[in-house]
Amino acid sequence: MKILASNRPRNFSTVRMQIVGPIVGTGLARIRLAAVILATALTLLPAAAGEDTSSEEVNQQQPAAQPAPAQQPVSEDLPDKPAPSGNQIHSGLTVKEQQNVEHEKETGTSKDRLFWVLPNFLTIESADQVPPLTARQKFETTAKGLLDPSEFVLQAFVAGFGQASNSIPEYGQGFEGYAKRYVTAYADNAVENMMSSAVLPSILHQDPRYYQLGYGGFARRTWHAFSRLFITRSDSGKDEFNYSEVFGAGMAAVISDYGYHPSGDQSAGNVANVWGTQMGLDYMTYMLKEFWPDLRRKFDRKHRAEPAP
Repeated sequence: MKILASNRPRNFSTVRMQIVGPIVGTGLARIRLAAVILATALTLLPAAAGEDTSSEEVNQQQPAAQPAPAQQPVSEDLPDKPAPSGNQIHSGLTVKEQQNVEHEKETGTSKDRLFWVLPNFLTIESADQVPPLTARQKFETTAKGLLDPSEFVLQAFVAGFGQASNSIPEYGQGFEGYAKRYVTAYADNAVENMMSSAVLPSILHQDPRYYQLGYGGFARRTWHAFSRLFITRSDSGKDEFNYSEVFGAGMAAVISDYGYHPSGDQSAGNVANVWGTQMGLDYMTYMLKEFWPDLRRKFDRKHRAEPAP
């Protein structure tokens, strides 16, 4: 899943006016929406880290009245989970998390969803022993995400933002204008995802998956997320420049602007704006992918800790 920029402003002066104005275009609205989601999610991380330690201490104290097994004192390794080894299944994982780790090892893809809704099938949390993806798997997994019901709902909101801000005025208002914006938003999303996650990775033999770092401090993990815009794995497992991401986003901007957007959107400057905006949105998406497992564990522990009615 990637948050995509569509219905974009046409030049730099328009971008500047939309930033300071009360109504923004769809591209800027997506940036703002993604930034709010990201900021909200990341504010929960310190609490999640603190809850990791406290829950482990409680688990250690419970069997105090009984003879402790030889492997009991392992809590010092858990606050930074998942550990760098990535392929270990910790006792603190839920059944679903353990099943997802096994699924990753068998198929090379994930069963996870961001916020339990949005497809997150190309994010890997257990990175050590996952098989490479075939070209067919790259296309099938990308298409699976694009055809997920949540994607149709997401694009309905995107089209609504475009309708409210009257982005691409040639489309007009009313149901017809909304329908055009919806089709355009979905097509833009599909083209960008296919180019950067299926077409170019298959041609260039690159790995389109995001490998979560999962350990270390906030700054280190933030840098890891940013660096994935420009560094990826080859199918053989070597690090190399992420041609698929960089040029995939650029090629998608060209295809959408000159392929089916109105003539007013067709300019080199607009393509450049779209390209840069998409790279920024993909970075925000990578940040969500990096820290989502921490938030998911926090909510899962809170749910398990609640007393039964």
